[in-house]
Order: sequence, then structure tokens, then C-alpha cells
Amino acid sequence: MIPRHQHYLFWALAAGILLALAFLLHGCRQAEKRLATPQDETPISAPISAENETVTLDLASDSDGAITRQDRPLAMPVEASTRARALLEHLLVQYTLPGSAHPLPSGPAVDDVFLLALPLQEPAQASIPRKSSAISMRNSPVYGDSGQLAVVNLHGAFADNHPSGVEVEALTLDSIIGTLHANLPQITQIRFVVDGHPRETLAGHADLTRTYPAVDTAATRP
Repeated sequence: MIPRHQHYLFWALAAGILLALAFLLHGCRQAEKRLATPQDETPISAPISAENETVTLDLASDSDGAITRQDRPLAMPVEASTRARALLEHLLVQYTLPGSAHPLPSGPAVDDVFLLALPLQEPAQASIPRKSSAISMRNSPVYGDSGQLAVVNLHGAFADNHPSGVEVEALTLDSIIGTLHANLPQITQIRFVVDGHPRETLAGHADLTRTYPAVDTAATRP
């Protein structure tokens, strides 16, 4: 006589085999259906990228202290603040290339560019929300102007490693100011902060406590 536990084991194994056969047959039927269905051979369309447009870069030269305007084709975002940041990133990358007339160290340079409608609502203080803090601007004489105030938030490493000197620091600021003015004429004032906070100078000389007018720096320099 077959022991009861072996009897149970036999039927459990048989049930497992039948279940496996059922899954196998189901898989075969699904495969036959896929093979019988006509395949869509239409190629996947390539992602649509932004078309290049002509932008103007105000490029600095240490040898003669001049700012020269150059037109470049560049794919640009539409949103104004993102557009401003992309412009400045492309501009400052030029200074890290071999043979640059205004050599600067490589690395992240611009964290954000904020655009505020002028006149500002609170003369005593204007604050711009940031991820973990606020960019504060005090004693900024921009309250009666029209247009937009651009707040350029420079990366701390960029400011800390920038070459020190009156002319070289001024050229960097003039290059940024002129590039924003040439491409975003609605910007009438420009303010600089570092890592979201006010800073007295860029690298010991160029004043970052003041608000700069957005002007054609190529024309104002000799």
C-alpha cells in the first residue's frame, strides 16, 4: 500500500506539471498572435530640436582692453531667464578655450539669471526666491526705472577662481552686460550676486555692490 504522504506528493507534482504546460501553451499562443499581427515599420521620428539663431556675444580681450561683438549661430531656449542663462554660459565657455583673449578657469559660472519687472515694489529691499534661501539686494537704486532688472547669480567657484585685477574683472562684467543688452533689450539694469548672496567684489576689485545699467559695452570701451 502506497503511503499517504507519497500519494499527496504524486498529485502535487502532477498538478505542477499541468500548470506548467498551461503556461507554456498560453505563451505559444501569444507568440503566434504577435507573429500574425502586421508590424508597423514606420521609422521613429527624430526628436525635434531648436533651430539655430544668430546671437551676439560681447567678447573681451585682455591685450587691448576692448569688447568686440561677434555673431554666432546658437540653439536658444524661448523662456527669457533660461535664455539669458544659456547666453552667459555660452559666452563664458569661450573664455576657457585654448587661445582665449580673456582666459578664465573652466567650471560652472552662472547658476541662475532672474528677471524682475521694474520698478521694484519695495525700495528698501527686493528679494528673489531661491531653492534654499533668498537673493537679497539692498541699497540698489533701480526703483524708478522701467524694463527689467537681471540678477546674475554667479557660481562661487567662478568668483573665487577668477583672475584678480581691475581691468580683467571689469572686462568680465562688461562682457556679460553687453551680451545681455545685445540679445535681451528689455533688460535695463543688471545686478550681480554670488551663490545667492551679495558680494563686495568679483575677485578683489570689480564692484558687485552696485546695479549696472545695461548698455552697449563694446561702444563705451575705447
